[in-house]
Amino acid sequence: MKKANQLALVLLLMGFFVVPITLASFSGGPSLSLVQTVHASEDAVESGHGGEDTLGGGHGQGHPDLGKLLPLYACIPFACMLLSIALLPLVAGTFWHHHFGKISAFWAATLAIPFVAVYKGDAVYEILHIILADYVPFIILLWALFTVSGGILLRGTLRGTPVVNTGIILLGTILASWMGTTGAAMLLIRPFLRANDFRKNRTFMVVFFIFLVANVGGSLTPLGDPPLFLGFLHGVSFFWTLNIAPHMLMVSGILLVIYFFLDSWFFKKEGAVVPDDGEKKPLRLVGTYNFIFLGGIVGAVLMSGVLDLGEINTLGVHRAIQDWLRDITLIILGILSLWATPWTLREENEFSWFPIIEVAYLFIGIFITMIPCLLLLKAGPDGAFAFLIAAVKEPYHYFWVTGMLSAFLDNAPTYLTFFNTALGSFYAGLPESASVPLLMTDRMVYLQAISTGAVFFGAVSYIGNAPNFMVRSIAAESGTVMPSFFGYILKYSLVFLIPTFVIVTLIFY
Repeated sequence: MKKANQLALVLLLMGFFVVPITLASFSGGPSLSLVQTVHASEDAVESGHGGEDTLGGGHGQGHPDLGKLLPLYACIPFACMLLSIALLPLVAGTFWHHHFGKISAFWAATLAIPFVAVYKGDAVYEILHIILADYVPFIILLWALFTVSGGILLRGTLRGTPVVNTGIILLGTILASWMGTTGAAMLLIRPFLRANDFRKNRTFMVVFFIFLVANVGGSLTPLGDPPLFLGFLHGVSFFWTLNIAPHMLMVSGILLVIYFFLDSWFFKKEGAVVPDDGEKKPLRLVGTYNFIFLGGIVGAVLMSGVLDLGEINTLGVHRAIQDWLRDITLIILGILSLWATPWTLREENEFSWFPIIEVAYLFIGIFITMIPCLLLLKAGPDGAFAFLIAAVKEPYHYFWVTGMLSAFLDNAPTYLTFFNTALGSFYAGLPESASVPLLMTDRMVYLQAISTGAVFFGAVSYIGNAPNFMVRSIAAESGTVMPSFFGYILKYSLVFLIPTFVIVTLIFY
């Protein structure tokens, strides 16, 4: 039997083992009686959380909080999904390349089947909720940015010397706060890779690109990263995030200096010689009309957070009309970019659909299998993560706990969990309209810790932030050898990011 077939059999057996364990974990907790369900629904309505919160907040109208019932080991399918992403490309690369979509669906099923079998309609609702309210907007935004940025081509002579590379990463870090980490990363990753096509060691370049452009750079405005946008929706003023500029500048400065010296060392070690391409051609952008579409994407995202047009019930999931309007606008902008941009330009830009397809297939498995983890997190002190929530008291606690959870879970609901934890700890009983301004001023260091933790730690793993995996995929497709899931963490995050975050902790928290 071939190695790939053996591995497929092992995965299948693991799945049959995981399903009954997950079923037992769901069944092990107390079940909701009809009376409990009604009371849970009434409590949700009375507390003002009966509707849907943007970017994964809240429970649906009339649905109980399952996070109060689930045990911690309900997260086993999510762990298996992450282990598949981490290990299979190493031990069975060809099998993984051809079947990653099926593997993602397989692990999603190991969660969905027992979840629905035990909690029936409530489980179906949670699955539909994460698909319609989280996954669909996530993929539409990524697809629109990927499509539009793929129509912008930088022509001319640009060669990746240490100075040039550092300049490109610095530019992306600046742009990320104003056009989003995904937008900046998708705009610059291809020119960055082409500029360094003559270099032998490119892995560390892409990793530091992910650190800075795809994560840390998005710290200065709510447009930069979803957690900050979520804070904006909950009353944090638009320019408050400039209060974390010192943190962002310190982290960016440290990482840029490290990058410059690393690049200079590798440049000399490999004896790199900038190739002579004849006459140097001036740099110029082609397909610049796509910047109009990029501006439209940023405007559509901002619009969805400002307008309040009511809600639409879709398959039992309540979503704001402006969110659907945003998603439709993004699709239209992507289609317009495809229509306006000659395909020959995209071919010259080495554009292909594989990176977005890979992200779409893998993240549907990630989103579905992490449902129990998010429900446990949202349950706060009433869930299995209560021990963790109770231990978070000091600013550095908020920074590290928010950060480490954001590195592997969706950083938006993680941000919201500890945002609400801080509000409850310091201003219990006050409405959000009164407590958030106090948190921004009197307890600013706590909000700074939550914000920086959610944004900075997104760089710790490939799945910590939306553009990370896509940048990795584009780089790998261009021929750059990228580290494995664990290799990225062990060789780069633990070596460069974590010590930097320790410095931030000592100075600011």
